[in-house]
Amino acid sequence: MFANFKNKLCGALALLVMLTATAFADDPPPTPEELAKIKTANAECLTCHSEAGLKKPPKEGLDLKKLRNYLVDPDTFTASDHGQMACSKCHGDGYDKHPHDAKAKEGLSECQDCHARKAMRIERQFDKSVHAEHLSDSFTCSTCHDPHVMTLAAKLRDPHKIVAQDNKICLDCHDSDLAFAKIAPEKKKRPPIDEIHSWLPNTRLHWQAVRCIECHTPTEDKLSLSHEILNKDKAEKKCATCHSANTSLNARLYRHLAKEEQNKYGFLNSVILSNSYVVGATRNPSIDWIVIGLFVAIVVGVIGHGLVRIITTRMRRSKNHD
Repeated sequence: MFANFKNKLCGALALLVMLTATAFADDPPPTPEELAKIKTANAECLTCHSEAGLKKPPKEGLDLKKLRNYLVDPDTFTASDHGQMACSKCHGDGYDKHPHDAKAKEGLSECQDCHARKAMRIERQFDKSVHAEHLSDSFTCSTCHDPHVMTLAAKLRDPHKIVAQDNKICLDCHDSDLAFAKIAPEKKKRPPIDEIHSWLPNTRLHWQAVRCIECHTPTEDKLSLSHEILNKDKAEKKCATCHSANTSLNARLYRHLAKEEQNKYGFLNSVILSNSYVVGATRNPSIDWIVIGLFVAIVVGVIGHGLVRIITTRMRRSKNHD
């Protein structure tokens, strides 16, 4: 009986947290007046936590070596998903003192405080990921997602920017001995990333054009990305998954431009063709106009040639008649 009561209580608390967090997540954007106050308050934090604050400390006695690890780029933060939030929304108790309380981090808000519904779905996916197999105790949202930097792909829109942002997350760890050692200290050596991907032609160029998660997450559901990160044995290795007429890239990496392209041109492949070679994806506005131009030029050339022949023939006959 106690176990049933405990389960119901836990379920009720989880529902309450989810509803509360959903309410926070669904808060309307700040009014211009509120936004002005937020910017003023955040600017006070950034007088220290920025490159400018590091070069010209506004306060005496700051531990500049420690401060260097907690710098935020004001422009990047403003453009990020949390750019219209007050720093105090997450950095609450303990952060209003200078220097901050030694235990201030203990009161730092967690991502699920606002993103409970999403966190529950992501947690189920993450539990099946390769990261959970080895790093479940040390892995958190902020291990990959810097809340001062991250921007939704729908806001970035440009596939090159999306790839650069998302792949930086993976490569900052998997392409750095120092970073890898911090996250996985029990592993003596970082797996040789170039050697593991030796099967992939022009590996580094691929990393500039597509995200690691295109191959290292399940591809069954093309409309959403999963936090179930697959290891090298389960990762996608079929070139046709991306290099085909019905490429998954349209539904994943390019999905934020695909709808606009569909409405404008009536087909979906021109965006991808502008960036990469895809077998079967031949519809491109530029190519279409070039083909139309060549066709018109040929027709005009044939008609022009016929007219010249008619005119010269008549002139010849007229000259012979004279």
